[in-house]
Amino acid sequence: MDSSSESPIEEKNTKKGKSKTPRKPKESVLKQKSPAEFFAENKNIAGFDNPGKSLYTTVRELVENALDSAESISELPVIELTIEEISKSKFNTMIGLVDRERVDEALYDDFESSKAREKRLAKEARDQEIQAKNAALGKKMKETPALKAVKGRGETSFFRVTCKDNGKGMPHDDIPNMFGRVLSGTKYGLKQTRGKFGLGAKMALIWSKMSTGLPIEIHSSMRGQNYVSFCRLDIDIHRNIPHVHLHEKRDDKDQWHGAEIQVIIEGNWTTYRSKILHYMRQMAVITPYAQFLFRFVSDMPDKNVTIQFARRTDVMPPVPIETRHHPSAVDLLLIKRLAAETSKQTLLQFLQHEFVNIGKSYAERLIGEMGPDFNPKMSVKSLTSQQVVRIHQLFRQAKFDDPSGDCLSPAGEYNLRLGIIKELHPDMVATYAGSPQVFEGHPFIVEAGISLGGKDVKQGLNIFRFANRIPLLFEQGADVVTRTAQKRINWNSYKINQAQDKIGVFVSIVSTKIPFKGTGKEYIGDDISEIASAVKSALKQCCIQLKSKIVKKIQARERQERKRNLTRYIPDVSRAIYELLKEMSQGREKKQRVYKEDHDEILKKVSTSEITEATLREKLTQHVEQVDYEMALEYATQSGVSEEPQEAIYIQALEGTYDFVDLHSPVCVFRLIR
Repeated sequence: MDSSSESPIEEKNTKKGKSKTPRKPKESVLKQKSPAEFFAENKNIAGFDNPGKSLYTTVRELVENALDSAESISELPVIELTIEEISKSKFNTMIGLVDRERVDEALYDDFESSKAREKRLAKEARDQEIQAKNAALGKKMKETPALKAVKGRGETSFFRVTCKDNGKGMPHDDIPNMFGRVLSGTKYGLKQTRGKFGLGAKMALIWSKMSTGLPIEIHSSMRGQNYVSFCRLDIDIHRNIPHVHLHEKRDDKDQWHGAEIQVIIEGNWTTYRSKILHYMRQMAVITPYAQFLFRFVSDMPDKNVTIQFARRTDVMPPVPIETRHHPSAVDLLLIKRLAAETSKQTLLQFLQHEFVNIGKSYAERLIGEMGPDFNPKMSVKSLTSQQVVRIHQLFRQAKFDDPSGDCLSPAGEYNLRLGIIKELHPDMVATYAGSPQVFEGHPFIVEAGISLGGKDVKQGLNIFRFANRIPLLFEQGADVVTRTAQKRINWNSYKINQAQDKIGVFVSIVSTKIPFKGTGKEYIGDDISEIASAVKSALKQCCIQLKSKIVKKIQARERQERKRNLTRYIPDVSRAIYELLKEMSQGREKKQRVYKEDHDEILKKVSTSEITEATLREKLTQHVEQVDYEMALEYATQSGVSEEPQEAIYIQALEGTYDFVDLHSPVCVFRLIR
């Protein structure tokens, strides 16, 4: 046999075996991602987890930007939000795509085979039969949920979201970068703001580009301009730069100022309808000085929604001001950046003017503590890395006064109370605004409100959370407000039934730095003792106010019930007394009596009909009213509360002696009549 030939088995093994020459690993190529590309791939960080959440987050970002814009020029906000549902065929027409009929039905996710259809119909028939039997027996049964026709992504559709405000508008040349470049904005710096990261509307644009491919449209006009800026653009994801389709100036015939933003995205209204409406309602609570008009427009008229949240007050919170950093809240990178960007020349001036609570004398003491390598007149720009580390170490160890809350802009106890009353119509409400406190060098203020009863309020605890005047709707269970309300407040001690009463708990926290947990910025953790303590204290103050009102209401109800019971027996008592007196006046009863003259006078008036049953009823009614008034006055005196101005009462001294008589005897009745 030829040695060069191979058996079939050997040939097979050779084919299956590994190559003798090892495969070279692919050389790794260093790549970079732009911020826009990073957030497009990790869109859940910004709240764009799914189509439904994306619709909600888009609404939220546009509304909050509109509020910030109006408040920045102290203009009472007027915001119009419209969500227009766009059918698939209409969307295809918009992008120039011709509808095509299905050829292979089995390719589609909503395809139902004949076997599956028979199984579903049989199950529905069985459920209907069981419901009919239970109905005949008078039993109640929960409705069987309808089977979903579409699996996977659910009822996604396309929506045109439009938000129009009366704010300050945007400069014409800045519009492309403000919407088409991620991590660019005007809210950077140490300041209380609703937004912080420069994502908001940019993420809506990124989601629009990912789900529909359509650009965003912006109309904007500033005060004093005679034109409206119009811009249609999308974003270059890989380069993080705006891609402008059209940017022009148009005539402003209405002298309007503000911004109108329109974006078309994929979303799910059915699933997130309640969340969006709940968000708008909570926003109306925390901003009662704003006017909101919400519209949902669909091709099906029965799905249309129009809700107007009217303005209740003209009082607006002050505009938050930018502040300087507290020495205990800075890190190495921040000190280096401040030193590089400062306009001050010397180290002494740098410490004085770039940080709060460092005066000239205290700055000199700090520099003296830093060591011989430091002096007040040394140049800030000449600081070495080791010297910056020394400054940072001293800042962490030294003692500084707490920052004030002057830079913060809370909603205000007045506005919070008005918002609760306007939207919930409660039976009782109590509010409290705490004093500024500090955590990690950042000032914060906690405002709280508790309501009892109200419209569309469920039994038990209904918790409403706000951070920098933004409603927080998700991840409620781990939030410091929820845990405090559920575990640290003894509601029974304040005459409140946690299980049966309709309790609204409102807590608003404002700060230059909200310590959110997680990437979604949806809840504040329960691990910061300063915030947890402040929330508990604010809620307890509200409970104390409510307890006083509840006690007064209970006592008033008891007095009213006592008065009602006494009044109920007046007709029977007056009738019985009158019949007794009438018998006595006719001489049918001959017994020894005291105060005979008074007795004879009363009997004479009865016999001449000068005293009738109506007279007795009137006198008894007056007596009950007098007793009720005296008991209420006694309670007010004991409580230190004066319900009405008091007048001096002069009582004539009694003369003579009187024998005590049985209260059930006619003598008491005689004195009452006189």
